[in-house]
Amino acid sequence: MEDLKWDEKGLMPAVVQDANSRDVLMVAYMNKEALELTIKTKKAHYYSRSRQKLWFKGETSGHTQDVKEILIDCDNDAILLVVNQKVAACHTGFWSCFYRAWADGWKIVGKKVFDEKDVYGQKKTD
Repeated sequence: MEDLKWDEKGLMPAVVQDANSRDVLMVAYMNKEALELTIKTKKAHYYSRSRQKLWFKGETSGHTQDVKEILIDCDNDAILLVVNQKVAACHTGFWSCFYRAWADGWKIVGKKVFDEKDVYGQKKTD
């Protein structure tokens, strides 16, 4: 842990990849506590910059991430979590947060797997 390079706010980007499909699911931020909880529980925890607090992925939706592997990049300043994703990663209802591609404008290319209003109501939390 002492070799990790946290930013000035004590955060580090975490790229999340599905263990089976190898899809990149999302990018979030972790602080030391989130990483320690993730290691301890084998469930993904992150730090919300907007809410300024720790959060457990799936605490509202039930769409948890079982962590299979944790890797660090060569500069010790970015984390890669390889996970088994339950239902979907994106709070908008798509499997991955990367569901749009550029083709003379942003086009939806991903698969929507749940209705976010059914899960979150009007608020979108994870």
